[in-house]
Amino acid sequence: MGTARLYAAVAASGFRRYATYRVATAAGVFTNTVFGLILAYLFIALWDSKPHLGGYDQAQALSYVWVSQGLLMVVAMMGGGFEDELIERIRTGDIAIDLYRPADLQLWWLAQDMGRALFHLLGRGVVPLLFGALVFDLALPSDPLTWLAFLVAVALGVVVAFAIRFLVALSAFWLLDGAGVAQLTSIAGIFCSGMLLPLNVFPGALGEVVRALPWSSLIQAPVDVLLGTADPLGTYAAQGAWAVALLAAGRLVQSVATRRVVVQGG
Repeated sequence: MGTARLYAAVAASGFRRYATYRVATAAGVFTNTVFGLILAYLFIALWDSKPHLGGYDQAQALSYVWVSQGLLMVVAMMGGGFEDELIERIRTGDIAIDLYRPADLQLWWLAQDMGRALFHLLGRGVVPLLFGALVFDLALPSDPLTWLAFLVAVALGVVVAFAIRFLVALSAFWLLDGAGVAQLTSIAGIFCSGMLLPLNVFPGALGEVVRALPWSSLIQAPVDVLLGTADPLGTYAAQGAWAVALLAAGRLVQSVATRRVVVQGG
């Protein structure tokens, strides 16, 4: 019970930490809204020429735009999560302090990242979606259970996103600077998560590959649950499998790194 309270406190601390950046949050909401408008009109032109592209009608496609904009910072699609701080702590040797804490390193950062994600869901996710719903004809569900199913998929997506970025951060034990790996992973995520275009639109084998990769759990999977174009239980199973596999990989790499790698500056 004490352990649960500890990680709940870490999550609350992560929420409060990001809640202090009010100006940055407002600027981010504005940016997401502007980018959402640009994508929305591009999608209108695209779906006017190819109705039901990817299995969506135009209202669903526009819903995809605004929901995905609301999720960008929740899953830290463009960075801005814990990974930069963890990479820096590994580089300087301050990670040694973290390892002496009476808490698991992976769970500590996961709890903090969940707090960050919750803040961004409320602080940067709601307003762009409300704006999109006011300006465009969206296909958002009225059933509260569908929204609840969507939030479960979002939570699993956040865990998968954390697990990917945790592995990226741990690469700094060997590379001393994980910025390059982080940038490459971010590019892969932008392409393979559905951030710019629904993965259902990708043709043939390419579409099958990107939908099978873990990044599809971040945006494509939650949006499809919300739009009713995917089975929630099947979606959860796929997200959960990636979460377990990547968290286990992170646990293994963490164990090897902390036993065998000499930290620069530590």
